[in-house]
Amino acid sequence: MTASAAFGALYSLAREEGSAAMSGFGGARQSRRKFLLNAALLSAAAGIGGSTLTACGQGPSGEGGKTRGRTGKEGETLFIAGFQWGPPNHFNPLGQSAAWPCGQGSMQLVYETLVRFNLLDGSLQPGLGKEIQEPDDSSLVVPLQEGATWQDGKPLTADDVVFTFELAERHSELSYATFWDYVEKIEKTDDATVKVTLGREPYNPALVKNSLASTFILPKHIWEPLEKQGKPMGQHENINPVGSGPYTVGSYNQQQLALTRHDDYWGKEITGGLAKPKTIVHPIFKGNQDGDLRFERGGVDVMQQFTPQIWKMWEVKKLAVSTWYKKAPYHVPGGMPMLVINTTKKGLDNPKVRRALGFAINYADIADKAMSRYSQPANSSVILPTGAEQKFFNKENVAANGWKYDPAQATKILEEELGAKKGSDGIYVLSDGTRLGPYTAQTPTGWSDWQNALRIVAANAKEVGIEIRTKFPQAPNVTSSVQAGDFDLACWGVASTNVATPWQRFRDVLDDRGVAKPGKPAFWNYGRFKDPSVAKLLDQAAAAKDSELQEIYNQLDTIFMKNAPMIPLMYRPLEFFEFNETNWKNFPSEKNPYAPPMFSGAGITWLYKIKRISEA
Repeated sequence: MTASAAFGALYSLAREEGSAAMSGFGGARQSRRKFLLNAALLSAAAGIGGSTLTACGQGPSGEGGKTRGRTGKEGETLFIAGFQWGPPNHFNPLGQSAAWPCGQGSMQLVYETLVRFNLLDGSLQPGLGKEIQEPDDSSLVVPLQEGATWQDGKPLTADDVVFTFELAERHSELSYATFWDYVEKIEKTDDATVKVTLGREPYNPALVKNSLASTFILPKHIWEPLEKQGKPMGQHENINPVGSGPYTVGSYNQQQLALTRHDDYWGKEITGGLAKPKTIVHPIFKGNQDGDLRFERGGVDVMQQFTPQIWKMWEVKKLAVSTWYKKAPYHVPGGMPMLVINTTKKGLDNPKVRRALGFAINYADIADKAMSRYSQPANSSVILPTGAEQKFFNKENVAANGWKYDPAQATKILEEELGAKKGSDGIYVLSDGTRLGPYTAQTPTGWSDWQNALRIVAANAKEVGIEIRTKFPQAPNVTSSVQAGDFDLACWGVASTNVATPWQRFRDVLDDRGVAKPGKPAFWNYGRFKDPSVAKLLDQAAAAKDSELQEIYNQLDTIFMKNAPMIPLMYRPLEFFEFNETNWKNFPSEKNPYAPPMFSGAGITWLYKIKRISEA
């Protein structure tokens, strides 16, 4: 299982179990769960008009080996993979592990958001709303698109938007209920306009914008009667979902899930026409290897999963395969998995020990060996040095106050600054008698890239005299232990790039407000780091203009680097965007950047621009 993709699903579950607020972690990958469909659905064929569509083993070729693409219904179908890893249980976007693409944060095929985040420049692009207007510093106004309708033909109005968000005010277990931590009220000013009044304590317009860009809008006429039934909103199966998007759920079984293009889609005038594929089929594979093999053979057109050394498919095998970049790091960075350090543990409670560990780690090795070259070596900053966050990244501050791979500097800190002595076993002991290890570093089993990163961390640490052992339990066990503070070290995630980063990531790493004491679940700052100056700086940053943010983020980053409560291990893509142009071409790339390399948010744009090879 790819680590970052599985992360969203785990944290959706965590939020529904009682989080007051949490970060977004990118696209949710569904866990394998027991198949709960009824007998009629079990016998349904995953196809169109009763026929079954199965991804062909390889794209057909013409004379001289020239690819001519698939024919018939398969030729009109886009095969996609990397999101659904078990038979669908339900399509309720308010529930746990909703089937693709209906879970919050998924591709906007059935349900849509008001605006859509663009990874490349951090902008918010139109969705159900035309834009977000800011008439003053206390309100946001969203005018809705003209003629927007639900898939059952009923008009989509401001009442639907207000209902969707007020639903989370009444049901605090819903994943987007944190909207109400920062909002005083949401109201319609007319049928086609919504106004959001921001709260003043705390004040954070960026987080509110992020909610507007990530929350699926629901049809009031369908969900209001369900709410009146009295049971938790996440428990409705929603087997026949009605959204506003360009596709409807067609059919599904244990092998695949098929979507049918909605030819009466309200947005076709805005997008310049309908989406190109008449059908989208998601085969349900047992694991990454099965998906990789089908992808390599042309039976999957585009996918989101960790595929080791994917560049060999075009450099060695000469296949029509690509990612955003043709050279390393191949993908656009969007996440920053951390080595989370429990700052309450003896030895690890000393910031100099944590900094020594920071100097001990070979980040280039992690990027090359654990991440299969899909990352540049990580810097000692909470800010991503690329994309929309790049303007806040201060390389001079990082050079002056941070760390990099330098084992000699790690030894110097341990011996000269801490007065530690090596034992006969090569492990340092502090002057107060604290032995630096054994500490256990954990991450979920099957998350191979994160597991390999921790193996490198453990080997590097031992070389400088800190003993770390690795442990890879099942994902739910890691989730509960990290949240409860019952761990030494863990490879875990913080906020991926969104409208509210890097603020949200600084909050996740440094802020102790709202963080439970060890033994009870926390949803950020898992290592329970404390610094009295953080809260004021974060509040200033939340209300600051862009011109003021650089200095505030410099101060927060300096606190981070001097204390090292977490250590960035790698830069991961927000989503792995990999495509095979055997049947469809004109996917976006660095050389053809008409859309971001995304499935969520603004990534849906490419569905309207790809072209069938057989029609080219």
